[in-house]
Amino acid sequence: MPGAKTLHLRHAVFDFNGTLALDGALLPGVASRLRALAKRLPLTVLTADTYGTAAKTLGRLPVTVHTVRTGRQKARFIARRRSEGAAAIGNGTNDALMFRAAALSVAILGPEGLSAAALQSATLVVPSATAALDLLLRPRRVSATLRK
Repeated sequence: MPGAKTLHLRHAVFDFNGTLALDGALLPGVASRLRALAKRLPLTVLTADTYGTAAKTLGRLPVTVHTVRTGRQKARFIARRRSEGAAAIGNGTNDALMFRAAALSVAILGPEGLSAAALQSATLVVPSATAALDLLLRPRRVSATLRK
């Protein structure tokens, strides 16, 4: 990333519903991008699992899934894993604290919407999960967007 220091991501953390999935079903193009990104970074999905589908839907993908209930739990997860190397991707109010804890936060304005709290806490805003994953797969896009 531009600025005084270089950002070296060490892991990426995702919300599930509204971010990688809609109504509990994985969005098109997400699985292949998660597979590609997992070759570069460990991937974790933190979810309240509103539809009860996360474990089954993500079961064959190279991600670790944790069920959480609150935004504070998401933020604590990031903080325990060297937040200076964390990318956080989400769309909900319960993602705002996680966004503040992460080195890079990407808010998704997708079909489920984007909470104002997440928007205000995000580093970047993109229109879809695939766009967010592509930012991580092609980091020069992040540099180009955040260049001063």
